[in-house]
Amino acid sequence: MWQRLRIFLEAIKFEHTVFALPFAYIGMLLAAGGWPRWDQVLWITVAMAAARTLAMSMNRLADREYDARNPRTANRPLPRGLLRPEALKWAVGISGVVLVVAAWALNPLCVALLPGALLFLIGYHYTKRFTWLSHWILGFTDGLAPMGAWIALRGSFWKPEDLPAWILIAVVTLWIAGFDLIYACQDVDFDRREGLYSVPARFGVAMALWLARLNHLGMLILLAGLGFMLRLGWPYWLGLGLVGALLAYEHRLVSPHDLSRVDVAFFNVNAYISVLLFAATWGGLAWGR
Repeated sequence: MWQRLRIFLEAIKFEHTVFALPFAYIGMLLAAGGWPRWDQVLWITVAMAAARTLAMSMNRLADREYDARNPRTANRPLPRGLLRPEALKWAVGISGVVLVVAAWALNPLCVALLPGALLFLIGYHYTKRFTWLSHWILGFTDGLAPMGAWIALRGSFWKPEDLPAWILIAVVTLWIAGFDLIYACQDVDFDRREGLYSVPARFGVAMALWLARLNHLGMLILLAGLGFMLRLGWPYWLGLGLVGALLAYEHRLVSPHDLSRVDVAFFNVNAYISVLLFAATWGGLAWGR
């Protein structure tokens, strides 16, 4: 049983929940103006873990035929036969139930908006089949994490005071799209051969890397605007400076002629960025205003 669980967690890269969870916590902190109740933290965490497990299980199912033909992904557990599609289907169903329970425990509005969230969690995997905007659709899907946490505490998303949550959606959209553009450069030949849509396949690797830089620059500008708007303290600005340095380092790791260090840029650096921004926001709230 433990061996099967380990293979399943490896297949969905469960440890990469660290990318999105800190941003959900940032939305939570800003909505509460500090640390909220522990039951709210618990259910937001459960909702995030369930949403990501659902999305990644669905991703492996939707892309299993492509993964089997792609040399880069052919060694994944599902193409190798180490994991059965039925197991991932069960994971999708169970995660969906857990997500509904967590949304119900948090806020009635979370339950009402859940069908829209599920549309993106399930549907974004198929967007690469018809649009190269799939990088930004993925980013927006992850951007629903801080918005969901904000709604869980505030119970609204349409008031003028809800603007920080919309800024966070834009921040995460640009951040995720930026490093997904870098990651997609690895598959440019495969995507062209299979007729899949991506910016590298459509416009070339050099253009994709430039767009990734522009996305991350936009992310930093929005985060600076958020800091000024909420009058966050010096820890936030220190953290934002370090994030800028990490993003610059990430982009120095790759070039149109050398993609050998994409995994370092994608996994390691971005995990540091999300955790650092969470810590900086928490400190900025404590030392601000």
